[in-house]
Amino acid sequence: MATKQVIAEFLAREFPQSKCVVEAIGERTSVISHSIGFDELRPGGTVSGPILMTVADVALYAAVLGELGLVALAVTSNLSINFLRKPAADKDIVGHCKLVKVGRTLVMGEVMLYSRGDERPVAQVMGTYALPAKT
Repeated sequence: MATKQVIAEFLAREFPQSKCVVEAIGERTSVISHSIGFDELRPGGTVSGPILMTVADVALYAAVLGELGLVALAVTSNLSINFLRKPAADKDIVGHCKLVKVGRTLVMGEVMLYSRGDERPVAQVMGTYALPAKT
């Protein structure tokens, strides 16, 4: 299992363009956040869908890395989102991931997305990561 610090350093090195922050890594879980400002908003003053998808994808990846170690070539094979309510335009988005199944070739997880400080989810995401073949 990789620690929060190891995963944060890995993501900073491999994905320096990402604004996501690793807040916690646990047993088959992760918590990721992304600050929200003008650049993350779409017309109408709501957080853009691509930002929500990014937080969910990074949360899944971080949980996979936490569970299996630094598997750099693990890749998203499916990501499905249900938008539930309008996120706050002035609060961080926080993603809570729980891995549902960890197999030899696929890992499935669920991410609940929230506006920081609000217990009502703004979106629910299911995703699958494909693991590289072991040689």
